[in-house]
Amino acid sequence: MKSTEEKAIEIAKLMEDGKGNDVTLIDISELNSWTDYFVIVTVNSSTHWQGLYKQIKEYIKGNDLEIHLTNKKSPDGDDWNLVDLGPIVVHLMSPQAREFYDLEKLWHAGRKII
Repeated sequence: MKSTEEKAIEIAKLMEDGKGNDVTLIDISELNSWTDYFVIVTVNSSTHWQGLYKQIKEYIKGNDLEIHLTNKKSPDGDDWNLVDLGPIVVHLMSPQAREFYDLEKLWHAGRKII
């Protein structure tokens, strides 16, 4: 059975394979109680995020994960799409949202894996 970290690494690599830009994986398990890993990905368009989201949905089928929440942080859904898999949260962000929210800086105390 794969560990949560192994699954998070596989999801991050899946995002890279799907042409996600500047993929980052941060272990935040010691910093909070609601999730263990953030996968942060820059996407180019809503079509791009939809393709990556489809890859996430395919991956979780055989890996004992489920989508708890998908949340769009803007009305048109192009800026920041959050996919909550429980112990892993995937952030699919436009370049502008990624720069503005700067999650890596906000969670700098976490352990950067990728």
